[in-house]
Amino acid sequence: MKGTFNQSTMDELVAQTIEKKNIRSVVLCVEKGNHSFSHVSSAGNMEDDTPYFLASVTKLYITAIILKLRMENRVDLDDKISQYLPEGTVSRIHILKDIDYSNEITIKHLMSNTSGIPDYFTSDVFLELVDGKDQLWPFEKTVQSVKKMKPKFKPGQKGKVHYSDTNYQLLGEIIKTITGQSIHEVFRQYIFDALNLQHSYVYEDVNDEKPLPLTYKSKQLLIPHYMSSIPAEGGIVSTAQESMIFLKAFINGQLFPKNDFNELMSNWNFLLLPGQFYYGVGIVKQPISLVSFKNGLIGHWGQSGAFAFYYPQKDLYFTGTVNQIIGHSVAARLISKIIKRF
Repeated sequence: MKGTFNQSTMDELVAQTIEKKNIRSVVLCVEKGNHSFSHVSSAGNMEDDTPYFLASVTKLYITAIILKLRMENRVDLDDKISQYLPEGTVSRIHILKDIDYSNEITIKHLMSNTSGIPDYFTSDVFLELVDGKDQLWPFEKTVQSVKKMKPKFKPGQKGKVHYSDTNYQLLGEIIKTITGQSIHEVFRQYIFDALNLQHSYVYEDVNDEKPLPLTYKSKQLLIPHYMSSIPAEGGIVSTAQESMIFLKAFINGQLFPKNDFNELMSNWNFLLLPGQFYYGVGIVKQPISLVSFKNGLIGHWGQSGAFAFYYPQKDLYFTGTVNQIIGHSVAARLISKIIKRF
């Protein structure tokens, strides 16, 4: 029922979510754009301020940094990645039907997942990790793996999209080249310090036990070595409140010119896997109805069950996590229930 949403209602909905199969942890922050409503609620083994892995929500932070660097006239989205990466990295990273397209790939292709570059994070890698085989995954290992795989399509081929974590690992290396800094330092300077985020950081210490451990189905998933080696792809740790600060800054032009946000939504491509959503330039559009795909949540999912989304139709912001590798549908239903209350 519309008009009945308050903290008590939100607490009830979040508590109900914890009863779902294998969902042990939930935190949700919801804000109205006009500041008339701002609440956070948690359940299970999470508190309101528990730090958690953002996983692929980190990609929004990478998008923001690229746009900030463009604002400083240090990069253009149409630049070829070969301008910033060593020849040994770019060479033969995209050979399709005996044609080498490696030097045709642009930064925008990486951001929009339209490069055609395969995803190093295959089902085999995933199964090893969920089986408890934690391992470091340095960038060089990613490049070596991908060069043995077949690209999906030509870079920028119309109507083609393939979700690839490799793209964002490459963007991380490009950012390092442009700035001359580590990706950890760049995140801190351009995002954490700029927004005064005190509890957000890049995971790098394998002995760091502050973030809530990930879960996969009914078991706890301890993969600190892997998580410490994918900073640009999914290595940020944050809280629901600080993720909200970032999301609102991302949407409202605090980090880069607000008009740039329209550019990110200029070319949506439908992705069936992972999940069912549209990918723009560094952002996701998640339909909330199977009937209408026109409207939807704008932001990004994390494979950890984390999310950061804006719903323009009702000026609502959502951040948090269900901390379950296969928990996207549960999080989507929770968000949808809240939207219906407004």
